[in-house]
Order: sequence, then structure tokens, then C-alpha cells
Amino acid sequence: MAVYTDITDEELAELLAGYDLGAPLAFKGIAEGVSNSNFLLETTFGRFILTVYEKRVAEADLPFFLGLMQWLSQHGYPSAAPKTDREGRILQRVRGKPCVIVEFLSGLSVRRPTVAHCREAGAGLAALHLAAQGFGMARANDLGQGAWASMFAPLTAEADALKPGLAAVIKGDIESLAARWPQGLPQGVIHADYFPDNVFFREGAFAGAIDFYFACVDFLAYDLAVALNAWCFEPDGSFNITSARAMVAGYERRRPLSEAERAALPVLAHGAAMRFFLTRLSDWRSTPEGALVKPHDPLEYERKLAVHRSSPDLVLFGAAG
Repeated sequence: MAVYTDITDEELAELLAGYDLGAPLAFKGIAEGVSNSNFLLETTFGRFILTVYEKRVAEADLPFFLGLMQWLSQHGYPSAAPKTDREGRILQRVRGKPCVIVEFLSGLSVRRPTVAHCREAGAGLAALHLAAQGFGMARANDLGQGAWASMFAPLTAEADALKPGLAAVIKGDIESLAARWPQGLPQGVIHADYFPDNVFFREGAFAGAIDFYFACVDFLAYDLAVALNAWCFEPDGSFNITSARAMVAGYERRRPLSEAERAALPVLAHGAAMRFFLTRLSDWRSTPEGALVKPHDPLEYERKLAVHRSSPDLVLFGAAG
């Protein structure tokens, strides 16, 4: 979440004129994340989020994202359902850009997840995978393993600027991941960005997930690997095996992993670290001037890559309990 596109009072009033959402009472930007412009909207009818889609989200993908959010909400999964205007339309435009208003999902994200949070988050991720079964649309993972070499090719100078010699190391990682990437694992709709700031809790229990704008069809265990990287590393860069065990146990409470999925977790986690290193590296120099957002540091994920590289079976220890 972030704010790249400002919205005037007049533009907001014109947008809301097509809805039955009441009169606006408060409207403010949310300066987090890096992908879209987001605003908290409070009206006489309640609280909502207005999202304006920016550079990374292709408009052609929006029916998939919004349809998935609607499907999940209709199938009992706590997520922010898109609102329709009086003509039944979800997608709108403001400043020439596509936008949507979604329900406000109550709950709090956590900055320093505990073991208990990791267990709840794992269960919430499995519930998402199960709730998404039967969703009738598909979208390929355009940030998946097959894209990493081409993503990195124009970024080699940026990598060496971060750390001399890093480009060669990353190139070697990408080649190794391509050779070791698993085949034939169970697939389905995944969140693909299941980070602590996208997961809400109430009184310590999982309360829902937001920000489905990287969702796609890929290995379900890859989604768990993304989460292990995002939730189970400590600020000093060490991998918290206890948190990882709790996350996997929470996940398997709803959806048991196959033996092949469990065995693939190390390479999937290494690959998930690569995906976020590459997008962070790309964003590091390309965030628009004046945007109310600070890009995420790619070196955080470079350090995670180093852990996976030096201890390739580490994630399996987390999956052992």
C-alpha cells in the first residue's frame, strides 16, 4: 500500500456519486507498501478502502484479483470484498487509472510475529487455499521461477552497487534454482504476498487477509515458503525454527502437506527469497519521486538468500514438527 496518486475532494465526490455508500466523513492516504495508492475512506455508512492501481498491476489482471476477493468473501474466507456501484460494476476510474472500493476488514497486523501468530497465520493460509478451490479463473505467476533470469538481467549493476560481487552470486543462485525447481506439486490459487502486514488478527486469532494483487496459480507449498521467509526470520537475520514449526503445524491443521511438498520446502523457500529480492531490487531505484512510500530494502532478502544458500535444509527442520 502507498500513495502515488492524490485524490481531490471533488474527484472523491464524483466517484462516490455512483454508489450507495453514504456521504464521506474522512479520507486519508495510507503510506505503506510499494504497489498501489490506497486510501482509508469513512462515510456515514461505514469504513472502506479505496485502491487506485498503479504501475505494477496490469489492468487485464484486475478481473482475476477482484473476482477472487469476491469469491473468497462469498465462501466464508475473511477478506475485503469489493463494493459494486448502482449499476453492478466493481471497477471504476479516477485520474484515468482503474480503482476499486472494498470493504474495510477489521483487525490488526503485527510487526513482530510471535510463535502463536505464526501458527494462526499458517492455518489462515491453508484456509485460503481451501476456500479458493473451485474459483473459475486462472492467472499465471508472472513473478515465478521462470521469470527470474529475465528479471535480473537488467539489474546486475544495481546488485553490484548494493554489494560488490553480488551480481555473480545472484546469477548462480538463479541457475541453481532453475536446475532444482520441483515439478508436479499440488497447485491452486495462492496469495503470493502473504506477509505480516497483509494478515490481520483479533485477540490473537487469525482474522483475515488483504492485498491479493499478486495472487496467481502456482504450487500451494510455494505460498507457504513465501510465508516462512516473511514470518520466521528474526531482525538479526537468523531463521526461527520454532516459529517455522508452528507455521507449518498451523497450515497442516487445515491442509496436510504431501511428502513431495515437504521435501521441496527448502528449494521453494530459497526461490521465494529470490523473487522478493528481485522485486525489491527493481523498486529500490524506480520508486517515483515524491511518492509517500519508502521502498523495501533488498538487502533484507539478500541476507535470507545467503541463509538458504549456506543451510539448504534449514527450512526442513522447521517442517519436522
